[in-house]
Amino acid sequence: MAKASLVMMDGTKVQIDGSPEEIIKILGTHKMVTKHTAHKQKDALQKIDINDTDLTDIINAIKSCQEADLIEKNILDSNGLVDRILLPLYIIHGEESSISGLTSGDIAKILAQLGIGIHVANISKTLSSAASKYVLGDKIRKKGQPVRYKISRKGMAYLRSVIQVKENG
Repeated sequence: MAKASLVMMDGTKVQIDGSPEEIIKILGTHKMVTKHTAHKQKDALQKIDINDTDLTDIINAIKSCQEADLIEKNILDSNGLVDRILLPLYIIHGEESSISGLTSGDIAKILAQLGIGIHVANISKTLSSAASKYVLGDKIRKKGQPVRYKISRKGMAYLRSVIQVKENG
């Protein structure tokens, strides 16, 4: 169980015990946070990293979703780098998932398990250039700081059209 403290604008001190997710949710609603609490919030964020079980769930969802044959044929077996990189983000958006986003490292691990080896640096570069119009980041990119990406509405429409056009064509 994680702990954090919060100082309200009127000086009231609040102690919070709970899961890292609960603490982050509560701390996110208050702007007046002490340095000590902000440090604990950062620690809690690090504990929420996606684990191998989550990655396995995403891989299994890609392999077993209704569009699995089309995804394999039109995305995994093609050479479209943007399409391949957007695929895990598309899957976590479509599934009822608790995952709030994926880092470029997470995407690289998922694609490697699907038999597609793309270096993390290439994924990161693509997310910040060619795929940037299809994704949303949780913060501004800084060297050494992982960004969690989610697919945007435009990205969902794009990837759906890639699958549907190739399905009908």
